[in-house]
Parts: sequence; C-alpha cells; structure tokens
Amino acid sequence: MSKGWGLFLIVAAVIVLGGGWFIKNINVPVVLDEEVNNAWAQVENQLQRRNDLIPNLVSTVKGYAKHENQTLMEITRLRSQWAKSAGITDKIKTANQITAALSKLMVISENYPQLKANQNFLGLQAQLEGAENRIAVERMRYNEAVKRFNAYCRTIWGGFFCRLRGLNQPREYFKAEASAGKVPRVKF
Repeated sequence: MSKGWGLFLIVAAVIVLGGGWFIKNINVPVVLDEEVNNAWAQVENQLQRRNDLIPNLVSTVKGYAKHENQTLMEITRLRSQWAKSAGITDKIKTANQITAALSKLMVISENYPQLKANQNFLGLQAQLEGAENRIAVERMRYNEAVKRFNAYCRTIWGGFFCRLRGLNQPREYFKAEASAGKVPRVKF
C-alpha cells in the first residue's frame, strides 16, 4: 500500500468519525428538549386529573360548610384560570395557587365533623391526596429533565449544539411559591 492510500484512509477515517460525532451530538439537544416536553405533559396530565376532582370536592364541601364560600369560589376561579393559562410559567403559578387553596380547604374541613365522616368527602380526599402525590412525582421528573437539558446547554459543546438547533434558552424549573411553606391561616 502506498503512502498516499494510507493518508487517504486516515483522512477518511477522521472525516467519518468526526461526522458521526457531529451527527450524534447535534441530536442530543432535540432528545433532551423532548424529554422536558414529555415530562411537562405528564405534569399537566396529573394537574388536569386533580382539576377534574375539584368540582366534586367543592360540591361536597358546599353542603356542609356554607359560610366557606370564599375559599370554594377561589378554588373554582383558580381551576378555570389554570385551564386558560398560556405557557408553563402561568400554569406553574396557578397550580401552586390551587395547591395552597386546596390545603386551606383541607384545614377548614377539620372543623366539620359531619364532613370528615362523609364517605363522598373521604373518597374525594383520598383521590386528591393520591393526585397530589402523583403531581409531586411528575414535578420531580420534570425538574430532572429540565436539569439535564439546562446542564447540557451550559457545557461547551452542548451550548454549541443547542445554539445550532435553536434550543439554547434554559427551561424553567417547577418551583413551589415562597409562601408554600407557610401554614394556611383560617379565620372563623
């Protein structure tokens, strides 16, 4: 084999390996972006499931706690607002507000022994607790996908490939509101 063929094979191998590396890495931002989109879709599924439970919960509580209308109306308003929310940021904010309002409703229900003993309410409460647990799991999965995407975009080569794909904007984490750690204050 002549020196020219050897050089040609080396150059060809470098081109094939470099091209393969480039093709593999230019697809990584798309795969990570789709993971984030899929994780968000799962969060939305669980939030929608919870929102579907709210009308039944509100109507059950209404029969027992007639003077708690303000809380019930707030939950209903937030449920409608969530459905109209545009974008992840608005949905996250509204979902956090719904969580806070539902927590307040559960605190209020403690003061109504007949309500606490009502089988419909107990069933709805159990379903709501299950929904909240699933939402927490899906939020965690979403945040993990966002972390992988954002971390990749911040690496040297990742940033390069993200810019080539137009996916260089960091994705937003699903964070609880600052007031989430506060115990709801209930007045009678």
